[in-house]
Amino acid sequence: MEYIYAGMLLYKAGKEINEANVKKVLEAAGVKVDEGRVKALVAALDGVDIDKEIKEASVMSGSVSASVKETKEVKEDKKVEKKDDKEAAAGLGALFG
Repeated sequence: MEYIYAGMLLYKAGKEINEANVKKVLEAAGVKVDEGRVKALVAALDGVDIDKEIKEASVMSGSVSASVKETKEVKEDKKVEKKDDKEAAAGLGALFG
């Protein structure tokens, strides 16, 4: 993750995301630099519109959050239904008690 963070930090600072800059950020953070991972990061980010990717990730995150909320609401509704069923059964038992 620290390699991605280094790339994002450079992006946010308006600096070029290249091998030398990524190495400097990692070294400043006290991370032992793996040359292969640095090259892979720089190659993976070459030509990527980071603003667009962040926006898309934000939209997807919002969709996931909405789905989680919806799932919780469904579970809560089911709990209420089960409680209502138990109360109804208890009420019927009182009739024949």
